[in-house]
Amino acid sequence: SGADLDQQLAAGDRRTGRLLYVPTCDACSSCEPIRIDIGLFTPTKSQRRVWRRNFGELTMAIGPPRVDEERLLLFNRHKIERGLSRSDQEITATSYRQWLVDTCCRTMEVTYRHGDRLVAVSILDLGERDASSVYHYFNPDDRTRSTGVFSAIAEMAWLRERDYRWYYLGLYVSDCPALVYKASYHPHQRRVAGEWVVRP
Repeated sequence: SGADLDQQLAAGDRRTGRLLYVPTCDACSSCEPIRIDIGLFTPTKSQRRVWRRNFGELTMAIGPPRVDEERLLLFNRHKIERGLSRSDQEITATSYRQWLVDTCCRTMEVTYRHGDRLVAVSILDLGERDASSVYHYFNPDDRTRSTGVFSAIAEMAWLRERDYRWYYLGLYVSDCPALVYKASYHPHQRRVAGEWVVRP
């Protein structure tokens, strides 16, 4: 249920497919779940520039997640051209469905288009009061649009209108360049040693 998901997100869980999980490593505690207070979120100057650059140009639509040729092509370009995998093997429709479409909770897909062209896709899990950004991918040709930043702001605005409380951004790892950007959203909390702690 939505209340169940809120509880699991608060415990630091993430979702992949129909499974919820939390990283637990005996010798490492670098993975810190991170969440943003939707009601108090204030974009930085840089984030406001991204918003102005894309607002009015990109069209946002929200619906159930699905898999088709358009999404697979975009996902695989994002994965391979940005070097996000050790192999150049493309994800199949079955794997995409098992990872992003099949779910154990209420999951929505947020698409961003420039005209008719699909520019970016976000997968968003919705609880009763809280939401989790599961994954975001975009067309590498549009990297200067910073759609990840734009989507986070747009999705929080949509959630704020529906009285949502927390926007979970997954895991923050201070030594991972691909994940440190998450700390640029304020105010936020990170889960450290089982407790949510306000971080600057």
